[in-house]
Amino acid sequence: MDRLNVEMSAWLSKEMPVLIGGDFNVIPEDIDCHKPSSWIHDALFQPETRARYRALLDLGYTDAFRSLHPGEGGQFTYWDYFRKAFEHNRGVRIDHFLLSPPLAERLTGCEIDRAPRAQEKPSDHTPIIVELQ
Repeated sequence: MDRLNVEMSAWLSKEMPVLIGGDFNVIPEDIDCHKPSSWIHDALFQPETRARYRALLDLGYTDAFRSLHPGEGGQFTYWDYFRKAFEHNRGVRIDHFLLSPPLAERLTGCEIDRAPRAQEKPSDHTPIIVELQ
């Protein structure tokens, strides 16, 4: 995350539009998981991990999903295969798209597409759709 921070900072200095997306393995806020108390000892939820993710946002990047869905719980991108986690929506939001300021201004939509996760033999992650104008 520290090396990513250096790269993302350099990209900002070039004033180029940047979109970074993927499985960050970070649960940024309590709202981004079904039951925060279940994640207290997990690396995805540790204060140090969350602080490094916030440092990326502090550079000036925008979390595409959270910017359009502030305070909206129950929106996850990953569900374990055990104990019907998907069927009961016991998941976490660990996949993120971060946008540089020029792209954040163009953000018109960001949705989590749950449909692929409901298919037979799916990935434990599901896609996020980002729309830019």
